[in-house]
Amino acid sequence: MTTTTTERAMDTAERLLLAPGRLNLASIERCFGTLMAHRLDYADLYFQYQRAEGWSLEEGIVKSGSFNIEQGVGVRAVSGEKTAFAYSDDISAAALEAAAKTTRAIAAAGATAVVPVRAAKQRPALYPAHDPIGSLPDAEKVRLLERIEQIARGLDPRVTQVMASLAATWEVVMVARADGHMAADVRPLSRLSVVVIMEEGGRREQGSAGGGGRHDYAAFTDEVLRDFAQKAVHQASTNLAARPAPAGMMTVVLGNGWPGILLHEAIGHGLEGDFNRKGSSAFAGRIGERVAAKGVTVVDDGTLPGRRGSLTVDDEGNPTQRTVLIEDGILTGYMQDMTNARLMGVAPTGNGRRESFSHLPLPRMTNTIMLAGQHDPQEIIASVERGLYAVNFGGGQVDITSGKFVFSAAEAWMIENGKLAYPVKGATLIGNGPDALTRVSMIGNDLALDPGVGTCGKEGQSVPVGVGQPTIRLDGLTVGGTA
Repeated sequence: MTTTTTERAMDTAERLLLAPGRLNLASIERCFGTLMAHRLDYADLYFQYQRAEGWSLEEGIVKSGSFNIEQGVGVRAVSGEKTAFAYSDDISAAALEAAAKTTRAIAAAGATAVVPVRAAKQRPALYPAHDPIGSLPDAEKVRLLERIEQIARGLDPRVTQVMASLAATWEVVMVARADGHMAADVRPLSRLSVVVIMEEGGRREQGSAGGGGRHDYAAFTDEVLRDFAQKAVHQASTNLAARPAPAGMMTVVLGNGWPGILLHEAIGHGLEGDFNRKGSSAFAGRIGERVAAKGVTVVDDGTLPGRRGSLTVDDEGNPTQRTVLIEDGILTGYMQDMTNARLMGVAPTGNGRRESFSHLPLPRMTNTIMLAGQHDPQEIIASVERGLYAVNFGGGQVDITSGKFVFSAAEAWMIENGKLAYPVKGATLIGNGPDALTRVSMIGNDLALDPGVGTCGKEGQSVPVGVGQPTIRLDGLTVGGTA
């Protein structure tokens, strides 16, 4: 995969974000001069330009198509634990000055020097700067959706309905900080999804699949389309044959890849810096303690090339990194943005993320992964006398403070005498994230990442994320069922 340099990203950012409003580095320094006329601990400017489109096909007809452009700048000033924030969709000297005057009101008296703003030299970008929206003519985008519909219908005569969607964004961001640091990033993102409805004997079930990443539409080859269609049809077919899921305490085996969403929700949020600084996480104050079974190692890695959750730099201008959160069962760290890192007396980890220029950054996950162990996945299933094998998940809920979670399985099987006996429907996993970590008894050698579909919500903000894990066995998890 070709990469672009951050120097080229800065050129793109200056052309799209600064030049139209006749802004330059001197304009930014004047803005910081206004902000820092009173004492602040930190201040930054976040410029953003984004193009986005979405297409959906149902029953061979384009049901919707959308395209929009969004741009603006957010101005943040931080003093102690207080934060002031103003934003504008007008990127101009007048708008910067007005926002700066609004935000500086939180600061205490006392002048602070402003360092000249200069672009920092950073590593090569983790993804090409190609605009996915312009990578195919509109007619070809529709044909792409028609093609996956044709493939899905051709796989099984029981398929009665197919819905497919295609979406992409191309985003250019620039971060300027009062400490003189300046960074830019050009971020492509595309995703293709398919849902199939199958009917047999008066019963109706659905299956879904899809994926994407920080690339253009050329990644969606016929081979990829067939893979997505086969997975969706397989899931729907499996659910057509499924029996009602039993309920009770039992051994649960989680499949590799996307089931890592349970790890993300039930454990990952509890390892974000803000919840731990405020003491509201079940993991607060437990650095150095055993919080999981031996063998459990969890990392957040924003540096994986082309992945949906990856970022060359975060939304505060810091390079992302591979942060070890839990190592061999011992809690070793949290994910940090700059504000919470400063207040906790630690270094930021490149996890400051925001939905757009009109939002404040928060400590957020990128790609959150449990690392592989030594066991063959078939060995794990064979070790279970009676239990549940959860292959895929739909929706779920989690309480960050307690770690309690409820997740619905989109595809699951009963294990009997070490073998997959029959598929079940209506299974939910109920538990407590920190407690579940201690119940991991076997970890597979088949680590896989999700196909690129994750979106994480926090405090009303949504950002793309990735998850991953190997097959794992958990002993004694509560399963809610309908049998």
